[in-house]
Amino acid sequence: MPELDADFFNNMEARIPKDTVRTRFAPSPTGYMHVGNLRTALYTWLIARHNAGKFILRIEDTDQERFVEGATDVIYKTLSECELNHDEGPDVGGPVGPYIQSQRRDLYKKYADLLIEKGAAYRCFCEKREADELENNNNNFNKQEDPCRDMSPDESQRRADSGEKYAIRQRVPREGVTGFQDVTFGEIQVENREIEDQILLKRDGLPTYNFANVIDDHLMGITHVVRGSEYLASAPKYNLLYQAFGWEIPAYIHCSPVMRDQHNKMSKRHGDPSYEDLIAEGYLTEAVLNYIALLGWAPRGEYAEQEFFNLENLKNIFDISGISKSPAIFDKTKLNYFNAHYIREMAPAKFARISESWIRKAIQNPWKNPALENAITSGEIAGLLQARCEKLSDIPEKLDFFDNLPEYDIAFFTNKKSKTNPEICVKMLRAAIPALEKIDKNNWTVENIHDGLFNLIPDLGVKNATLLWPVRIAAAGKLVTPGGAVEICHILGKTETLRRLNIGLEKLLK
Repeated sequence: MPELDADFFNNMEARIPKDTVRTRFAPSPTGYMHVGNLRTALYTWLIARHNAGKFILRIEDTDQERFVEGATDVIYKTLSECELNHDEGPDVGGPVGPYIQSQRRDLYKKYADLLIEKGAAYRCFCEKREADELENNNNNFNKQEDPCRDMSPDESQRRADSGEKYAIRQRVPREGVTGFQDVTFGEIQVENREIEDQILLKRDGLPTYNFANVIDDHLMGITHVVRGSEYLASAPKYNLLYQAFGWEIPAYIHCSPVMRDQHNKMSKRHGDPSYEDLIAEGYLTEAVLNYIALLGWAPRGEYAEQEFFNLENLKNIFDISGISKSPAIFDKTKLNYFNAHYIREMAPAKFARISESWIRKAIQNPWKNPALENAITSGEIAGLLQARCEKLSDIPEKLDFFDNLPEYDIAFFTNKKSKTNPEICVKMLRAAIPALEKIDKNNWTVENIHDGLFNLIPDLGVKNATLLWPVRIAAAGKLVTPGGAVEICHILGKTETLRRLNIGLEKLLK
């Protein structure tokens, strides 16, 4: 085997940052950020920030079959929206780049050759169905039967020099036990005879995930590796690689999966939402992050009973010992609860701003009624909604009556609690319409509408609700509305309010 360049390896070692916590989020650009992946990013970011360390973004794109055009932009956009800012990465650079695996391709071959020299790997010239083997996690590979494993170094080199294609496999000891310590799951040991000689470098020269992530984690100085518990079975193979190179092994933190129910993991294939889907459904980023932080982690001590945490809170109190072994079930009802809290706590001006696009989905023709346009731009409609929504996507169905008066049944006018029936409602509307007509269009304010209606109540000898119920029903055509009669009349404007109240009166008189 040609002599390897010792200076190259020494220089690579000299680049590695030391003496600080360094974590990495290393997604594959597959087109979307699923909830489990975002949770990994969050935990990884929190570990770095809690320890005043560095958070690195690395794009693992060596699996070209799964690569989706534009997916890297989705990763950047998601991290940016979630404020999980990275210190190093493809877009910001750093001391140990490049940070995209496909740009590090030549690097992996050098380290695979180094393993061959150390006797910890070997060339495999067998024409196995490599894709099937990788897909099945090498479960069908038997290292005892592979003729290339015990091939002499000279014969292996001769065949390689002749241009024969080969993969490079890890040489796992036939005997003994390999163990590792996981922060979450504790000490785990696996008999070496149960560990396959995994492919490190494929016949096309590209590394496998299991090899590339070990090389990159070491050369980037990663001290804590956060990943899903499905990689627990691969950890002994990683340890054997670290040991073969003589490298320090990072702390492993394996997280149990996020489940959609007790038996099934969340999956995009089964229609489970990605981060982007949740935002499109009207959830707030703050609520999503708060909720997924608690999917598999629990605060300790004085914070044990607390539910609501922003990123700053989490950064200060996040402790990896709080990560659970048990799978977490993703519950939309619970997420709704968190989202409603963040909507209620939001500054009114901010809610008006983020809800405007949703309001306009319901009120599509405000130019037909300038009062509606004014109510949208002033945030008046948003003010009615803030205490009445669990998520932003609730908004359109609550406001559809503003755009067009829906068809409704006169049975809506009957309400036992408000002590109304059709006959009483005729009387109420006949009093309300002229009272509202007296208000000048330029003085159509909440205060004047309120006074105009409430001044009628003593003369009518009824309770407030007896008058306000039919006014609201006639104005909205719905039993449930985001505001009361006065607010709805103000938002509709004088002309539209009177038109609708007269329609209601006509319905009752038929």
